[in-house]
Amino acid sequence: MTKQPKTSAAPLQLHAILNDFQLLMILFISLRVLLLLVYQPFLLQGVERGIAAGGDFQTYFQIASLSDTVGMPLRDWWSEFPPLWSYFSVAIYKVQPNYTGFSMMLGIIFLALDIGNLVLIRKIATQLYSPETGQALAWVYALLLAPMVFVFWTFEVVVAFFMLLSLWWLLRERDWLAGMGIALGVLVKFTPVVLLGAVWRYRTTRRAVAPTVIAAGIVVIVYAFFFVQNAAMTMPSVTAQFSKASYQTVWALLDGNYRTGNFGPLDDRLDPANAAITQGNPPVIPGWARLAGALAVGLFVFVRTRRFDAKGLVAFAGISLLIFFLQAQGWSPQWLVQIIPFILLCFPTRDGVIMVVLLSMVTFVEYPFLFIRTGDSGGAITGALVMPFAALVVARTVILIGVCVGLYRILRQSRDRQGLIA
Repeated sequence: MTKQPKTSAAPLQLHAILNDFQLLMILFISLRVLLLLVYQPFLLQGVERGIAAGGDFQTYFQIASLSDTVGMPLRDWWSEFPPLWSYFSVAIYKVQPNYTGFSMMLGIIFLALDIGNLVLIRKIATQLYSPETGQALAWVYALLLAPMVFVFWTFEVVVAFFMLLSLWWLLRERDWLAGMGIALGVLVKFTPVVLLGAVWRYRTTRRAVAPTVIAAGIVVIVYAFFFVQNAAMTMPSVTAQFSKASYQTVWALLDGNYRTGNFGPLDDRLDPANAAITQGNPPVIPGWARLAGALAVGLFVFVRTRRFDAKGLVAFAGISLLIFFLQAQGWSPQWLVQIIPFILLCFPTRDGVIMVVLLSMVTFVEYPFLFIRTGDSGGAITGALVMPFAALVVARTVILIGVCVGLYRILRQSRDRQGLIA
């Protein structure tokens, strides 16, 4: 009998591949790094080319370049972004003062944080369900287009990372760390503040105070530092986003605003008065009315919640985020990066994945597919584009409301775990 030669490694099997998280990480990282190398971002006569084309990297680069001639953000010029991102982008610009290097460095850093998002989704899903579900959701997240695209378009993965990290610490009942995570997230973008609602619903008053004070204290101290230096330039960092005209929402359709939500020219940031100028039609429904309606809905959900286990906490955080997005005067495609993890974690089924795919399709057809065709109209949706644009905005809103209904049903299920609310 002829002996078969021994092999040093077992042949790859589908089951072993799908359960190998290290292999998933290798594929996840290598795909994104290779895309960045193959489609390197660069400027051709002032127009973005490469993998960053269509995103906000050029805007970040231009804003950060003010540090060469004017000074530092929130001191010498106002920024529409909170301090942590404003100074981080300037720091990257100082290290890489050319667009290609700046964008490549941002892409690598954002990729590192998106690896954290992948790990956190797997860990949270493992705690909520099982290791098998955690691994399956990690594969789903790795294969989705939206998170991968936005790694090379915006800093939204940074916001998602701090939200998921804070959520993970809340699930592990490490409330002080959760408070710090929320604060860091708010200093990048304001939306992580919605996690404090989950803190107060899933902790007793005594336990909710500490993470709230930590989060609020860190944010107040950081902003106080800049207010002392130059309050006139710091205030727009707090208010500028709320001074925008409506865009890409049902509110924008009511107001007749058919543009994306942009600010004025770069030099506008040298005068704080420009931060309050509305670039579009005024709102038919004022912001205070939208916010009051959102608070009423949020209070209703808060009072009616019956599920107090780990999944209930995640669902409550998710519905809080979506209520905030639905009342906002604008919509940005990159918000998918914050929304997708909550949909996957709360609906770890075929229907949940399809929901994410549909939401992604509606979002990307709206931008960039439709908006890339607005060059002749100065970036405004006009003519034959108005009806499909309105249909997409309504469809996306209906999907998000449907997700909220699903999350509310989860919260109405009676579940209890003493630790989360002790």
